[in-house]
Amino acid sequence: MRLFLLTALTMVAFAANSILNRMALAGGHIGPTDFGTIRLFAGAVMLAGLCVILRGGLRLGGPARAAGMLALLVYMYGFSLAYGALDAGLGALILFGTVQVTMFAGGLLAREAMPPRRWIGAALALAGLAWLLWPTGPVQVSVRHGLFMAAAGVGWGIYSLAGRRAEDALQATAANFILATPVGVVIGLALPVGAVDLTMPGVALAVLSGAVTSGMGYALWYSVLPRLDASIAAVAQLTVPVIAIAGGMILLGETLEGDTVLASALVLGGVAVSVLRRR
Repeated sequence: MRLFLLTALTMVAFAANSILNRMALAGGHIGPTDFGTIRLFAGAVMLAGLCVILRGGLRLGGPARAAGMLALLVYMYGFSLAYGALDAGLGALILFGTVQVTMFAGGLLAREAMPPRRWIGAALALAGLAWLLWPTGPVQVSVRHGLFMAAAGVGWGIYSLAGRRAEDALQATAANFILATPVGVVIGLALPVGAVDLTMPGVALAVLSGAVTSGMGYALWYSVLPRLDASIAAVAQLTVPVIAIAGGMILLGETLEGDTVLASALVLGGVAVSVLRRR
């Protein structure tokens, strides 16, 4: 039960991250590249402070450190480069679809047991997600930006797989953010400047996202990953868009439609079939 609650709390943190991202970028308060760089820096500062207070210092080494750091950069900046040029729902489908493929492939390579119900449940949840997020009108699809979002999904999948080897979740997450930040700043400076100017609300939302829902949320994710099969960790993340939609209704006043309820029920039902043990 404790593992279930910690995993659920992590998914809520991820959904909150999505809502903060939407508030900042869709509201025109900040550009996606600036948001990603500030988010990374704020996460590094918060996690470094927590390590000094709670662990007495920082440890930047550890298993899969290079993979975790590079995957974090690919995820954050792949997402930033794709954002705005893709329909939000289609982008989320590409992101979560590639995460599933990457983490299921990691589970197969690690020879994890994957019973048929896990595959069936994952397929049902993905079908529900497609129903939930598919654009309602005609959409112009940019192949280049679709590839950026797919790269972000692969990056997050690898980042999650690397976390299954973390010996100390807080130290490992802090090391990933701290080592990635200088590279991220260079990437942010090298990328073309967007048309959106920095504003204080945008910076505040990026700092909140980086320090709390990303930094602390990712540390919590690394704490539960060693106790989850890769495929279960992958399927559990399909609940994030559903939680984010619920949060959007509560915090942003978004409307609830009948199709949203049915699609969300299919997603959650598929996740339940996939991850819950039969009695």
